[in-house]
Amino acid sequence: MLIFERDIAIDLGTSNLLIYVRGKGISLREPSIVAVDKYTGRLLKVGQEAQKMLGRTPANIVAIHPIQSGVISDYDMTAAMLHEMLGRITSFSLFKPRVLVTVPSSITGVEERNVIDAVIEAGARKVYLVESAVATAAGAGVDISRPDGHMVIDIGGGTTEIAVVSLGGVVECKSIKVAGDAFDEAIIRYVRRKHNVLIGKRTAEEVKISIGCLVQRPEVGMEEVRGRDILTGLPKSVRLTSTELIEAIREPATAILEAVHMVLEETPPELASDVAQNGILMSGGGSLIYGFDTVVQKDTGIPTVVVEDAISCTAFGGGKMLLNLDDMQDGMVNLARKRQLKGN
Repeated sequence: MLIFERDIAIDLGTSNLLIYVRGKGISLREPSIVAVDKYTGRLLKVGQEAQKMLGRTPANIVAIHPIQSGVISDYDMTAAMLHEMLGRITSFSLFKPRVLVTVPSSITGVEERNVIDAVIEAGARKVYLVESAVATAAGAGVDISRPDGHMVIDIGGGTTEIAVVSLGGVVECKSIKVAGDAFDEAIIRYVRRKHNVLIGKRTAEEVKISIGCLVQRPEVGMEEVRGRDILTGLPKSVRLTSTELIEAIREPATAILEAVHMVLEETPPELASDVAQNGILMSGGGSLIYGFDTVVQKDTGIPTVVVEDAISCTAFGGGKMLLNLDDMQDGMVNLARKRQLKGN
């Protein structure tokens, strides 16, 4: 049987956008940033090209994240960004693609509608929404159709989502606006307080990736960062160590641990027992901070692992779920809470 359309899965994140094409794998991975002329409203750059402009744009150009906390904050820019990125991976066809989009479990009905409309405006024929926690579990190799509890901690750019997944759906979840961006901001505050130097967000992110940690590394890492001296207003360089980073990012990490405890307390006893046996899965860029899984395991007493390819795991899971789109369309398999809309 000939297939005249492509099925696509999109991980619509605050920091990054990943697109999985059925039969090909992940075909696009770009920062979810757009550069816009604020006087004309014209879209100038998308993705990596727009990211290079952060903090370096003239007065008439602004680089923004149109997706905040996992949901759309600027509808027009999100639709334009998706149209541009889908255009890079799809050739001309009489048939528009079916698109599965991963969304936070805490998304509201209005936010769901915005996602559906934006993806259809970008060129989709049908849109399916699936909780990101379910897709992450599927991407980690969990059989999500079984009545077996698994906890997922997904630390993205704008939000951290903690969820217990069973029977293809989310049983308990909590979403907090403490994630990768909060770690960057904590580093900025620390450097300003301890060294009287103001650094940019990109610099803070680079430091977090290179020497960030929550437990002491075998060897103390050191990184030189450049910023502006608050007292003199002149450029200045300071050296940061991984030991200092433990102190700098402890506060947002503690907030995430408290949210994990809240979800565990609200989880039914049978599923809590499953989680204790199956362990906790961590995904997202924030989970790659050195020692984060160790801290979670020590704090909860539950075995904790970071999934393979933590940044792409949700997109891979969405790609696996593309195999069941026909069943989802027929309403025969309840893989996750989903909404479907046919384009006009």
